[in-house]
Amino acid sequence: MTAGLKTIIYPVKDLERAKALFGALLGVEPYADEPYYVGYKDAGQDVGLDPHGHAQGLTGPVPYWHVTDIRARLAALLEAGAAPLQDVRDVGGGRLIASVKDPDGNLVGLLQDPTA
Repeated sequence: MTAGLKTIIYPVKDLERAKALFGALLGVEPYADEPYYVGYKDAGQDVGLDPHGHAQGLTGPVPYWHVTDIRARLAALLEAGAAPLQDVRDVGGGRLIASVKDPDGNLVGLLQDPTA
């Protein structure tokens, strides 16, 4: 059961301002540009902007570790002392996400693609 860090989601309050900033930073146009999510790809890394992230308890960028069995990995993290932040949920197209806080308060996200 391996995990790879491939996605970082930033909670943002002003999506248009954030799009301008990350467009300037990455030098690319977003591959997804919706009112609920804007996504960029840069050197194999996904960078996402979530205008609803703060309302979901996100206080800063969340690294999402891509896993093949999100429920098993979530259970292992909780058993190891993590506190649940967001239970497994489908964010569209069968993509599943979940997140926890480690004992030091750091956010850890899990992501499972439907092909996993």
